[in-house]
Amino acid sequence: MRTVTSVQQYPIFGSEIKCPHCRQIIPALILTDTYLCPRHGAFEVDTNGKDLVHLQSDRQWRLWNDEWYRQHTHPDGIRFEIHENIDRLFTQGYRMLKVTIARRYMDMVSPYLESTSTDSSVQRLYGLTVEFSPSEAEEPRWGVINFELEKELGAPKGYPYFRSF
Repeated sequence: MRTVTSVQQYPIFGSEIKCPHCRQIIPALILTDTYLCPRHGAFEVDTNGKDLVHLQSDRQWRLWNDEWYRQHTHPDGIRFEIHENIDRLFTQGYRMLKVTIARRYMDMVSPYLESTSTDSSVQRLYGLTVEFSPSEAEEPRWGVINFELEKELGAPKGYPYFRSF
């Protein structure tokens, strides 16, 4: 007869995780692949063993360095997340210089990028120069994280980030 250890009773991410939405510690349900947040409902480990799926919205999340990153399936999701982070950093006193977007989103966001009138090879989003990340094979974190903002202290001249989507 095979004995089940306590580790085998919990989903792959352990007995508890931080909720991807509110970052509260939430428990795993024993003998399932599910975590339950009292505020946001159930999250289930996808069959690939990498993603956490919010059952009510079908949004997917991946873990990197103890942080959950939403995996976007629509351009508005990634664009909104970038815009939200630009706004948050601006209110903390930063000026954005550049955004590097994960290469896996290149086809999704390219139609929304603007070219500068002086150099058509320079693409912009919300007034920021856009670069795409190295491949996941070169830097595995880019298979999970969505983007990085290059910033410096100081307010921008004007506030070009509030252009509508």
